[in-house]
Amino acid sequence: MAELEQEPSSSGSSSLVASLLLGALSVAALSVAVGGCARPIVSHRALSPNRALSPNSADASEATVTNIVDGDTLDLTIEGVTERVRLLGIDTPESVSSTTPDQCFGAEATEALRGLLPVDSRVRIERDTEARDRYGRLLLYLHRSGDQLFVNEWMVSSGFANAVAYEPNDRLAPAFSRAEAEAKSRGEGLWSHCDGPDQPLE
Repeated sequence: MAELEQEPSSSGSSSLVASLLLGALSVAALSVAVGGCARPIVSHRALSPNRALSPNSADASEATVTNIVDGDTLDLTIEGVTERVRLLGIDTPESVSSTTPDQCFGAEATEALRGLLPVDSRVRIERDTEARDRYGRLLLYLHRSGDQLFVNEWMVSSGFANAVAYEPNDRLAPAFSRAEAEAKSRGEGLWSHCDGPDQPLE
């Protein structure tokens, strides 16, 4: 190591120092990668849909519907990657949960979303503050590409969902609350067929 303490006097010495520093950085990077605290590696392609989204983007990305799971959950293909998506700001009665019994108007909510967004239809996607929930699902607002129908709000205003603010993704909570109040006043959907949200199916 004595030669490292001397001031480089030629391009050869400079190259040696550069090589040693590069080697040290490589070892440090390897140590981080194999350490117990390293976070799971996610491919750039898997992250690209998130990077493309912006809470206030005027040209939010588009996606293709590949599957409807239930009234507030579906699968979208975004830039070639299929993602499980949870609709933001709303909650529909359960109809496919393995831990919660089917709830009043759950099947109707699923069919409503399936009717709005048939497989292969296109949607414009928009995010809020956090991109994913604890289950890894993308959290999105959806607008139907053909007519720009705001899917999340329509589900609430038509009585297939109730408004739920999931902080910090609550930018549009006031609009959803108004839509729910109007649906209640008109007796739309679950508000006339059920005793409110989360009622077990009898």
